This record gives sequence, structure tokens and C-alpha cells, in this order.
Amino acid sequence: MDRRKVCIFMVLWAMVHLSSPGQGLRALRRTTGGRRGSGLTGQDANGVPLRRSKRGWMWNQFFLLEEYTGTDLQYVGKLHSDSDRGDGSVKYVLTGDGAGTLFKIDEKSGDIHATKRLDREEKAFYILHAKAVNRFTNEALEGESEFIIKIHDINDNEPRFTKDPYMARVPEMSDIGTSVIQVTATDADDATYGNSARVVYSILEGQPYFSVDPETGLIKTALPGMDREVKENYQVVIQAKDMAGQMGGLSGTTTVSITLSDVNDNPPRFTKTLYEFRVPESIELGSAVGVIRAMDADIGQNAEMDYRIIGSDGPGMFEITTNRSTQEGVILLRKPLDYERKRQYSLRVQVENVHINPRFYSKGPFRDEATIKIIVEDVDEPPVFERASYVMEVKEDAPKNTAIGSVSASDPDDKNSLVRYTIDRRTDMDRVFNIHAGNGSVFILRELDREENAWHNITVIATEFTNPRQISRVPVYVRVLDVNDNAPTFANNYETFVCENAKANQVIRTVGATDPDAPLGGHRFFFNLAQEAAGKANFSVRDNKNNTASILTRRNSYSTLQKSVYHVPVVISDGEFPMQSSTNTLTIRVCTCDREGNMKACNAEALTARAGLSTGALVAILLCVIILLMIVVLFAALRRQRKKEPLIISKEDVRDNVVSYNDEGGGEEDTQAFDIGTLRNPEAIEESKQRRDIVPEAFYPPIRRPVLPPTRDNNGDVRDFINQKLQDNDSDPTAPPYDSLATYAYEGNGSVAESLSSLESVTTESDQDYNYLSEWGPRFKKLADLYGGDDSDRDS
Repeated sequence: MDRRKVCIFMVLWAMVHLSSPGQGLRALRRTTGGRRGSGLTGQDANGVPLRRSKRGWMWNQFFLLEEYTGTDLQYVGKLHSDSDRGDGSVKYVLTGDGAGTLFKIDEKSGDIHATKRLDREEKAFYILHAKAVNRFTNEALEGESEFIIKIHDINDNEPRFTKDPYMARVPEMSDIGTSVIQVTATDADDATYGNSARVVYSILEGQPYFSVDPETGLIKTALPGMDREVKENYQVVIQAKDMAGQMGGLSGTTTVSITLSDVNDNPPRFTKTLYEFRVPESIELGSAVGVIRAMDADIGQNAEMDYRIIGSDGPGMFEITTNRSTQEGVILLRKPLDYERKRQYSLRVQVENVHINPRFYSKGPFRDEATIKIIVEDVDEPPVFERASYVMEVKEDAPKNTAIGSVSASDPDDKNSLVRYTIDRRTDMDRVFNIHAGNGSVFILRELDREENAWHNITVIATEFTNPRQISRVPVYVRVLDVNDNAPTFANNYETFVCENAKANQVIRTVGATDPDAPLGGHRFFFNLAQEAAGKANFSVRDNKNNTASILTRRNSYSTLQKSVYHVPVVISDGEFPMQSSTNTLTIRVCTCDREGNMKACNAEALTARAGLSTGALVAILLCVIILLMIVVLFAALRRQRKKEPLIISKEDVRDNVVSYNDEGGGEEDTQAFDIGTLRNPEAIEESKQRRDIVPEAFYPPIRRPVLPPTRDNNGDVRDFINQKLQDNDSDPTAPPYDSLATYAYEGNGSVAESLSSLESVTTESDQDYNYLSEWGPRFKKLADLYGGDDSDRDS
């Protein structure tokens, strides 16, 4: 399309759409008067005449189609001023929205062109300003005028839905015309111009189940009785088309995912009319016997069910509960099963929906029934005792092997196995009781003492002979009955005093009694003075008949000089059979008192007794003191002996363990002396034995050198052995930097050298020959000179 055709089209369009008053488009509008002339039109408030300026050109707006696709620039319009003489002196200037970029003007001719394709959806109109100026002086020839370029819409946008996809739910079994969801599509085209933005809805997929309103986009059900259990999800495709759905309009689609929500339109139904379960008789109470489930095509709360037992030949034996997470009926055991008593149970169970929709009563009833058969299986059970516990009684004076009672247990199974009885020794650590393995008789193994232990709690075990792993236990409580075998005694260790100025028949003390026995009627004690003290008694005993007695004086005064302590024997007896009695001594001290009877002073013996120290205690304390003194003396003596001055005194003593050689032993027979056998048999030395006088820093294996075996003639090469040992010690890196002196000489009875003691030489009359000492070499020369001389030398 060339420029001329575009101009013709714009003129025709303007004539059609802008023919109303005030809407005419002029590229150039000439005025009736001269360009510079003026006319009198009136006066202002000050009486100044008003003049109207004549305009040489003016315009209102231009129109331009969007999305122009021509090869040339799109022509918008032409500006022209009356001042333009065609000589090129007039310059047209364009400013405003898009001036210079989207819109360009020819400065000489005033032609306006669009440089780019314009989109009405981006910007519907542009406001620009135009003026004419002198090209040379830049003087305005016309006042600046505003005009608008409006973009005419074309149908270049398809309808778009606000969502894609849509998600919707509608109850199943809904009536025709039930609203599901409303979809909405928008068109970016101009809704005020033509049908470009007028949208019509239609359904492309989803018939015959759903329909859509073409104007509003409301989707409704179009088919009755849609069942979720048959089909739950539907995909509906909706189309929106502009141009009111006419041919050539643009369209858009969206998908609506419609789900049928569940309603309770299906009753629960058991899959079977008879259920059968096998249960061992040993099952614990509260355990699940079996699980049943009714099927319901509904879901969620519409499938919730309640189970209940409506009939049973074992009332209270079972109960059924509903597992809400699985909608299963769980049968629980409430009473113990016994195969030997009842081997089969029959239950009638009913299931019913919890939430029932009255709209679907006609599809009911919403309940079902079934029969449950429970078969009890036999289990090898442990023996059963006749009682849950046993209580036995025995007198404490019963002799050994006395039977105190029996227990009885039997095998509940049909085989009726024999039972063996034993006592759990963890409950009878002292082995006080025993039981007959065959008949369950319990007897005692030793005498009992109620005062030591009044009750014994033991456990008896019953075991099947045929199956020892089947064990039962029963507690047995043995009560030891009281026998009057204890004599009453003073309730406390009573001690009292009497004043020197006491009067006759004065109560100085009240005493009580105690008895570990426990008679049924309670204790009744009798008090009296011992028979042997009745004739010369200084005090008397009065029984108060309430298990107490009062001690009274029998004369007016007492003297500490005459006697300071009295011992009153009191006989206490009980009233049981056989009667038990004991004599208890009450110590009474004589003290000096004031007029009110308050003690002032007692003698030394009395004070000692008052302090609670007996003669035996004083003796024991004295012995302890003596022993401590003896220990101190011995310790001091040992310390004094240790402080003796050593044989060698040196400021730099590098050896603490000094060996003294000023004594002799008993020869080879002396077990306390050094074992000379080590010299004769060096190979007997332990290879790993280290020195015991130091702690070696590192371990070095001992160096073994060949040693000549001992012979009968030389009795072992002692010299070589000594030299070898000295060399080993010198080369030992673990040894301290000092020599360890050791002697390997020996003497005594059985020795070839016999005794070298001069003391023994004096005591013995026999002559001895020491000439062999000179043969031992220069080391023994001194000994040879001392003992190898003539008798005349020794005498002198």
C-alpha cells in the first residue's frame, strides 16, 4: 500500500467516523480574516477593548492504524501554515510523545510519518505539539498547537483465560444444571470498538457431562446421576473466541479438571457371610482374636463404619472395636479361653455407616450382618493350683520334719500329666522348708523361732512330668504360732538410788517388764522379791497389778559408810503356760540427798557405776593402755637399733647395703647362708634374673659365656667363675656406677675348708693342718701366715 492509498483511506475513514459537529479533521483550517487582522469583540472589566487574534492554522487529532505492515513509512498527516509561501523559509517543528523517534516531520513540507509499527495495547494515543517558525530567525510564525494521534485497534489479540488449568469439584449424583465453576477470558483489544474484544465461550471436550454458558463462562452439569465410583475425574476443554464467535475471530482454550466428590450413596457390605478364626486357648486377655472388614465403595467419612456384636453364645467373652484408620472390625478377647471347657464360639456381627445421607435412604439399608465362628485350639498348659495362694500355720516349738500343710495342682489338659512339686530356693535361702515331690506336703527342716521371724514367704513350683518346661508357681505364706518359751525381763536396764535419810516404805523406783512372746490375751506379769533375799532384804517389791512393780525401802535410814550399793533380785513371771520366769537384779546406790530428796553426792563406786563403767570395762581399758605402752617401747628400741653407726663411714657413700662378714654360718647345711651350689653349677642361674638392688632403665639380655663344668678334683673353677662374674657386672649397662661386692667363699661343717674360726679352734682340742692355704695363691697368703704357722708360734 503506497502513501496515496493510505491518505485516501484515512480521509474516507475520517469522513465516516467524524461527521458529527466539532469532530471534523483538517490538516489545515484557514480563518476567514487576514492572518494578522483583529476584530473588536467586547471589553474586559476595566473597559479595555478585547481583540480576537486570527489563526492561520489549527488541528485536533490524527488517526493511525496499529500494526502497520507496509514497506514504506506510514503516513500520518500534513501540517501547513498560511505563512508558508513555498520559499522554504518556514520550518515545522514537532515535539511531544514519540517526536523524533516514533514520529518524524518533514521540516519543509510538514508531512508526518510513523517510523515504527505501533501497538494500541502498549499505548492507545500520543499527544504532540506542533509549531511553525522562521527558518532563519527562529521566530514563531504560529502559536504552538496541540494535537493527538490515536491508534486505531485491529483484532490482533486472542482471548486469554485467567487460569490454566482450572480445578473444580462437584458432588457426585448432582442434578442437571448444578454449577461447577466459572471460567473467565480477557481480550486485550479495544472493547469500545467493534467486536474485537467480545468473547463467546464454548465447550470443546466434556460433552455430554458438562455445559458452559457462552456469555458468562459458567460450567454446569449436563448429565444426571454421575457416579464417582464409576468415573471420578473429568477433563473439560473450554474455548473463548472473540469477534462474538464469528468466522475469523481469534480464540484461546483452557482445561478444567473436574473431580466428583464423594457422597454416601453406597451401603457397607461384608464380603462373606461366615468368618472363621482359630485361636489358641493360651492367648492373653485383650489380644486380637481376628479382624473383619466390610467393603464400602465410598471414601472418607462416608465410608466410616461401626461394628458391634448383636448375638453370641459366650456373653462377655469377646468385644469388637472399629479401627478408624482402616475401618476394620477388631475382635478382642475379654475372658480367658479354656479348651477343656468350651471349644467353639459363635458371634453375630453387624456393621453400619456412621454418617448416613437422608437423600439416599432409598438405596439402603446402610448396614449388613455376618456370622463369626471362633474355634479354640488346645495348648499344653502348665499345672494349675487349686488356690491362688496358700496360708499355713506351725507352732514355733514344732520338731523337725513336721508337716505344716500341702498344696495341690493338676494338669488342665486332657492328658492329665502327673505333677512334681519343688520349692523355689531363691525364696528359701536358709532351707527352712521342704516339700514332698509327689503329694505336695510341706514340712519344716529345722526348728522355728517366732521371735526371730514370724512369717515365712516361700514359692512352690509345680512341673509336669512329661513336659518339664510347663511350670506354675504359687505363693505359700507360713505363719509361725507363738509358744511361751521366753521369760519376762526388765523393760529397761534400771538403776536407781536411795537417800541416806530415806523413810521406810518409800517408793524409790517403778519398774516394768517385757516379753518377746505374744499371747492372745496380752501379757500379765507378776513381780516379787527373790526367795533367797526375802529374809535379809533392805528393800521390798510391790506388784502394782498393771505389769509394773514398785521398789520400796524397808527401813528409815541408810549409810554410805556401812554399804554404798545394794543389789535387789526381782523375780518376774508371766501368766502363760508353761509359766516362764526370770530373776532380774536392780542396782540401788546410797547417796546423800537434801531434804526434798534430791541427790547431792554419792561415793566413788557409785559415781563409777553411774557413769556406766563396770569392773570388766575398767580392766579392758587398763589392758589396752598396757599394750599400747609395750608397742611404744618396742618401736623406740627398733629405732635406736637402726641408728647404730655403720662399719664404714663415708661422706660419699655410694652403697647403702653394706655387707658384714664378721660372722660365720653353719656350712653347706646352713639354710640361711648362701647356696654354694650356685658356684658349682653356674648353668642353674636364671637367664632372665636381673639385679634386685636397682631398677634397670632398659633391658639387656645377659651375656652367656661358656663355663667349665665342675670336677671332683677342683670342686669347680671358682676363680674363673668369679672373674667371669666381675667382667659381666662391669660390662652391664644397667648396673649403677659402683661395684657390688659379693663373696663366694664358704666354710662350715661339710666344707673342705672346714671352719676357719679361731674361737672354734680354742674350743676344740684336735690339731688342724692349714698348710693347704699356702697352695691357694697370693690372695690367701695372709690366711696362710695366720693359720699355717707352727704350734710353737701359736703358743707364743
